[in-house]
Amino acid sequence: MADLSTNCAGIRSPNPFWLASAPPANSGDQIKRAFDAGWGGAVWKTLGTPIQNVSSRFGAINWKGSSGVGFNNIELITDRPLDVNFREIADVKKNYPDHAVIVSLMVETKEEWKEIIQRSIDAGADGLELNFGCPHGMCERGMGSAVGQEPTVNERITSWAKEYSTIPVLVKLTPNVGDIVPHGLAAQAGGADGVSLINTIKSIIGVDLDSLVPRPVVGNKSSNGGYCGAAVRPIALHMCAALARDPGFNVPISGIGGITNWQDAAEFMLLGSSSVQVCTEVMLHGYRIVEDMIEGLSDWMDDKGFETLDDFVGKSIPAYSDWGNLDLNFESIAKIDPASCIGCNKCMVACHDGAHQCIHPNEQGLHVPVIDEDECVGCNLCQIVCPVPGCITMEEVDNGFDPASWNQHLGEGKELRHKKGSH
Repeated sequence: MADLSTNCAGIRSPNPFWLASAPPANSGDQIKRAFDAGWGGAVWKTLGTPIQNVSSRFGAINWKGSSGVGFNNIELITDRPLDVNFREIADVKKNYPDHAVIVSLMVETKEEWKEIIQRSIDAGADGLELNFGCPHGMCERGMGSAVGQEPTVNERITSWAKEYSTIPVLVKLTPNVGDIVPHGLAAQAGGADGVSLINTIKSIIGVDLDSLVPRPVVGNKSSNGGYCGAAVRPIALHMCAALARDPGFNVPISGIGGITNWQDAAEFMLLGSSSVQVCTEVMLHGYRIVEDMIEGLSDWMDDKGFETLDDFVGKSIPAYSDWGNLDLNFESIAKIDPASCIGCNKCMVACHDGAHQCIHPNEQGLHVPVIDEDECVGCNLCQIVCPVPGCITMEEVDNGFDPASWNQHLGEGKELRHKKGSH
């Protein structure tokens, strides 16, 4: 049976599933219930000078009957007294010594960092997470993403934390930048033991078409908030992989962003993260979702022959390359399984209106569309819109050309359409 225990930046937990710093990790009672449900760790909702939040504070995108595909919040850090938070941290750690308790922090001055770090350590925290990512409210006060968007400030404050901390320090990075790599490298240069990413994306979730006020509505106004949920996962995966494959970056990653099930978690770990953090899916469905995550990941690892997480963390990174290195002579075409085709013609409409006009009505009057294989470019659109799983497959074609990339063409003068075996 697979061993799911993890060591992320020196923070150990019985499995890689952690609660992200957010409302599900707001209090000791919540985190105790989460640990009882099976979560391996929790990042406490960010501590700093307690603030007053607004009402309302959440918004969501509902798509074809699915609630909360994309989620938005304008909530800030803890609104509970620090003394209460630290007392609860100590109580949780005392009662759950094998689970990871990481404390998220956000303050301004060097002295404030020194004090709150020491209080976190005294309470028994296993690690710290520096919140350099919040894209609303706190950044206007010179914290959150205001720090995360400036590599020199990121590095300096990280170095303060490392100066005062005797436990591992993670830096939570903001996605509201053009390139994540300089910011991960800045955290590493400041001495961070690891990074976590991504925090939420600056956004407006929508507009109330009756009141004409953006959502979520606070009186007769609103503000930009942080976008999260399943819809942000592709962005988070890209940023995780961009850091993991950079040759100068060599600290662990805790992956965050749109994780809804064990498959999502496995993808993050294949692209370099050694733990994963979940927020929105817990808010929508509760702590119990971790049961399926643990079971699913364990079964998948058994099927693949992976005994530990280290056996597959980062395993997909070598297959992630720049576009210029892709084989321009690789070719695939679509194939339709007549036995499972229901004749809905969604593939034909999509191909004619949105792709390459290579799927046509069957001239024999049958319900199965016909693919003009000479015109098919293997774009995958028909497979994406098909409502029947497995009905349309993409199959590789041997077109007789040697592999060749754009970068080879530029650097070596290699012909892009060089026939195999010819000279």
